[in-house]
Amino acid sequence: YVVIDVNGIGYKIKISLQTFSSITQSEYCKLLTHLSVKEDSHTLFGFFDESERDLFRKLISVSGVGPSTAQVVLSTYSPDEIIHHITSGDVSAVKSIKGIGAKTAQRIIIDLQDKLAKGLPTTDLLFSKMDNTIKEEALSALEVLGYSRKQSEKVIDNVIQSSPDSSVEALIKAALNKL
Repeated sequence: YVVIDVNGIGYKIKISLQTFSSITQSEYCKLLTHLSVKEDSHTLFGFFDESERDLFRKLISVSGVGPSTAQVVLSTYSPDEIIHHITSGDVSAVKSIKGIGAKTAQRIIIDLQDKLAKGLPTTDLLFSKMDNTIKEEALSALEVLGYSRKQSEKVIDNVIQSSPDSSVEALIKAALNKL
């Protein structure tokens, strides 16, 4: 969380790890907020950019996904990665997020797949049309070797972007060189 000082009053704003890594250590920053009102609390959630806040709002529109769970989703993957996993129907990637089970992952994909696919270009620049099983096998191998899934996934996505026709072995070798 961050505390925003407004004329001597501090407001606690919950932020995702994505927002945390985007803000600098400077004294001033701009955060977009979302106020979650419950009968026992009013909670502010902060976001570094509009796309992250929009995705947060779409996630909390899904039955069974509250603001805290949506924030965990945004802390696990970048907004572009989340959109890719949902639009491609990758249940295992969505299910790998802490606090999300198989039924919730399926519900998120079913509810948001069409909404998120409308805003995407027909050619996905961030991810190639590579078979998802090759990526998953490489990720599993790196996890067995002791690397974190999140860190490994970022490296593998960069390798896939530079050479989309890589085999599992080539992906693992390239990722190990960069980790």
